[in-house]
Amino acid sequence: MRVTVRSRSGPYFVDVAPGILEALGQDPAAAGLSGRVAVVTDSNVRPLWGERVRTDLARAGVDAELLEIAPGEGSKTLEWADALWTGLIGSGFGRADTVLALGGGVVGDLAGFVAATFHRGMRLVHAPTTLLAQVDSSIGGKVAIDHRLGKNLVGAFHPPARVLCDVATLRTLPERERWNGLAEVVKTALVLDSELFEELETALPALAGGQSDDEGWAGVVGRTAALKARLVSEDELEAGPRMLLNFGHTVGHALEAATGHGPLGHGEAVVLGMRAAVGVSERLGRLNPDEARRILRILARFPRPPPVPRPERDAVRAALGRDKKAVGGKVRYVVLEAIGRGAVEAALPEELLSFAIDRSLEGL
Repeated sequence: MRVTVRSRSGPYFVDVAPGILEALGQDPAAAGLSGRVAVVTDSNVRPLWGERVRTDLARAGVDAELLEIAPGEGSKTLEWADALWTGLIGSGFGRADTVLALGGGVVGDLAGFVAATFHRGMRLVHAPTTLLAQVDSSIGGKVAIDHRLGKNLVGAFHPPARVLCDVATLRTLPERERWNGLAEVVKTALVLDSELFEELETALPALAGGQSDDEGWAGVVGRTAALKARLVSEDELEAGPRMLLNFGHTVGHALEAATGHGPLGHGEAVVLGMRAAVGVSERLGRLNPDEARRILRILARFPRPPPVPRPERDAVRAALGRDKKAVGGKVRYVVLEAIGRGAVEAALPEELLSFAIDRSLEGL
């Protein structure tokens, strides 16, 4: 399946199919690669796919070098960005070369940020290997690193030249990572596609349990990617409708920041944020109680996060105030009007923010 995303830099393709990485060395130019290739990956993905990709590119006559980072959200820092800049400089990479981000969302965000800033911008190709990255973070051109006071606060919009979603890589995912990615699939369905949500009500256990085949995964990834691509094409810089994709993320990001960027998986934090947002939507009279109960039933299927230090309520509230969507001290907040139809509250009242925080903390 091929999805087209429109951006300021021109359109780019998101290709979804099994075996894309294996074919990477057969026609590197068709995959968006140009010049020398810096393959940025982490120590988990390197033995599974990194060495293979470098070898295949070398056989195709491409000078490819692996740059490895530590796995996990804790690597989205200025220190790791500096390590990658240093690796690029030391190996003589230039603006005409390509960064290939091979890994999950952390690799994509960090490698994309480095590509956006090195020599004021070099070519970027995403090869996401996790469900979360394939359906969400690799699409749309947002790249960033974290600050100790908040998630993704330092970044840029840097559209990729191509996104290569090889669903065969999902076979290697641990179950926790499948659930993390499925949180983003459910989120997208809730704000944009009621039919997809209805299908997930039946299919979720098989997907999370790893019982889906490549064709099934290609359908889920392709459909979710197409929904995101539609919004990104309409609103690349997140000034309007693209904000709907932040459903569950306002409180979710605050929880990630308040717990130290790492103990909570991104999808786990988003599930807690979505539970809170469903409650807020119902209290505002936007979402009817029957639909709220239906949504909470599917969210209840997600495993409870592993034990993490419970953050102070004030720390979560402070992180909310630093959220990128906060304007003039007011927190914009994504709510639901119905399953498949999201909306943005321009300024959520303080009492509802407090309710959302308390509701989310109940899940820890």
